[in-house]
Amino acid sequence: MLRDVGMLVARATVGLAFASHGAQKAFGTFDGPGPAGAAGIMESLGFKPGARYAALSSYTELGAGLLIAAGLGGPIGPAALLSVMIVAQTTVHKKNGFFAQKGGVELGVLYSAAALAIATSGFGRLSLDALLGLDEPLENDALASTILAGGAIVGLLTLAQREKPPLET
Repeated sequence: MLRDVGMLVARATVGLAFASHGAQKAFGTFDGPGPAGAAGIMESLGFKPGARYAALSSYTELGAGLLIAAGLGGPIGPAALLSVMIVAQTTVHKKNGFFAQKGGVELGVLYSAAALAIATSGFGRLSLDALLGLDEPLENDALASTILAGGAIVGLLTLAQREKPPLET
């Protein structure tokens, strides 16, 4: 039971933090930029049209976080989180090094590691997957690996759609 409580705390912490990050962009809550501000950020990063990419990013973050927090959908939420982190860390944070205090990749690395740990450990008995009887089918290693790889591929495909800003090498 201690493992299940630990997974619940980890899922709730990571999932709700990530969902709130998406809500900042989707709705402007928690001092976030809102849809128009997020669209401008996406445009400046070379993702055009910015409004479309901002909506995709915002709602992917929101949905992934809520799936993780609720313990629903097995590796789907963690894979979506990985997809968004690949894009964000490559386009925004990589140039700033590792540490978050300088805008580096530290937080994204922690989110990604947590997502991988949660996806490969299972959500535990205190999850909607367990309540609905979905935990055993979704905790299949081959399925989890395929879904996580799919998340990484979606992130890479999203990066391929980016127009590089003129000053970036």
